[in-house]
This record gives sequence, C-alpha cells and structure tokens, in this order.
Amino acid sequence: MLKNKKDVIKLIQSDEKMMEIIKTASTLHLPDWWICAGFVRSKIWDTLHGFNERTETPDVDVIYFDNTNIDENFEKELENKLISIIPNIPWSVKNEARMHVINNLPPYTSSEDAISKFPETATALGVKLDKVNNLVLTSPCGIDDVINLELKPTPFFIETKELAAIYEERIIKKNWKAIWDKIKVHHIINS
Repeated sequence: MLKNKKDVIKLIQSDEKMMEIIKTASTLHLPDWWICAGFVRSKIWDTLHGFNERTETPDVDVIYFDNTNIDENFEKELENKLISIIPNIPWSVKNEARMHVINNLPPYTSSEDAISKFPETATALGVKLDKVNNLVLTSPCGIDDVINLELKPTPFFIETKELAAIYEERIIKKNWKAIWDKIKVHHIINS
C-alpha cells in the first residue's frame, strides 16, 4: 500500500526499468530537470490496480528549466542523445523556460512551477536524481490524490473557464478510466 512520498520513492527505486530511464536522463546534466507526469502517475496507478504488466506511456517527459537557451532544436538534440542510449523509449525533452509560450500562459519560474500548473494533480509529479544520486520526488499539489486514485484539476486549472475546459477535454481524450477503472474522476462544475 502506498501511503506517502517515501513509499512512492521506494516503489520507483524497486523498478529497474524506471531507474534505468531516470539514470539515463541524469546523464544530460540539465538544470532543474525532472521526469514527470505519466511516467510517475502510471507506475502508481498500475501498482494500486495490481497490474503485473507496465502500462505503456505515450512518452517519457523529461523537462528542465534553462532560460539561457530556449532553442527548440536543442531539445531535439537532447532527445537524440537519450535515444542513442536507450532507443526503445519514447523520449520527449522540453525546456519549461519556453513552454509557457506554447501553453499561452505567464512565464514559469522553474520546472516545479511548471509541474504545479499541469492540468491534473495526479499528473503534477516529477522524479530525478539529486547531486548524490538519491531519488527525489516533487509533488507541488501533494500525492494524496494520486495514491487515493482521485483525478482532480490542479488549483491553476480551475482559475478560468478556458483552463477548466482544457482539463475536461483531457479527461475525455486521455480516457484514463478505461485503463485504471478504480480511479474517481472529478469534473469541474461550471456555475
């Protein structure tokens, strides 16, 4: 049973494939980097659903924050480096110092700030190795929702009707309940 951040860290540490991916991403030595979103959430939900097989994620999201180089081509170079090390992983590398433009939002101040503004609390998670190779988990919105199988919007995504609509569209498009049937989906009720 997963009760807290320590339990989640132990769960990931015990997964050789996940640790290989995290160690590989760390070789890029990126500033303020994390592997985030579905990479972490799916492992937790797979475990809580008793799945023996890993649910495939459409990508492994490696994010970092570097406002000195916001060239998208550099991100592609980083993806190619990761592909050359582990070719069968769907790597996605994004510099959060430029992603606010893509998402039509005010600038992020860090990768963790960007993670806090992901649409769902259960997806607002990231893992990385610190400077002494300890596994670190960030969860700006907490981990209660993900470990309690609750799918809720982050506080940021209930600020405007436009953001709430994006959250609702993602619920439909991602259709997570078809994979993890025990999750409880919370909808934003418009007044």
